[in-house]
Amino acid sequence: MARRTVRAYHARFRGDVPTAAAQLGEPFRFQSPFITSDDRTGHLATLPGFVSIVTGVDLISELYGEAQATLLYDVHTATPVGTQRTAEHFRLDGDKIVSIMLLFDASPWQPMKSRIE
Repeated sequence: MARRTVRAYHARFRGDVPTAAAQLGEPFRFQSPFITSDDRTGHLATLPGFVSIVTGVDLISELYGEAQATLLYDVHTATPVGTQRTAEHFRLDGDKIVSIMLLFDASPWQPMKSRIE
């Protein structure tokens, strides 16, 4: 179940934010080097801006447990950053994602921080 839910959430990279949103539960928490959100609404508000700069994603590794998943992937962007190696950890409650921790080297993004917040 975790694999199906997390894969459906990744529809955001194809611009399908409604499908991604349907995978999120309540309560929900998102953490990244730039953004922290304690609810679905706050997190979903940031997705369109982010996906608008993504030109592709190459999945490197997927690890799934019963109620968690970790993905490692390269995000290709239409920014001076270019390709960003990213790790994303998900916690699930049933078939809904209740937390996401996104990890990446934020230093190349500092000059563009206002564009991704």
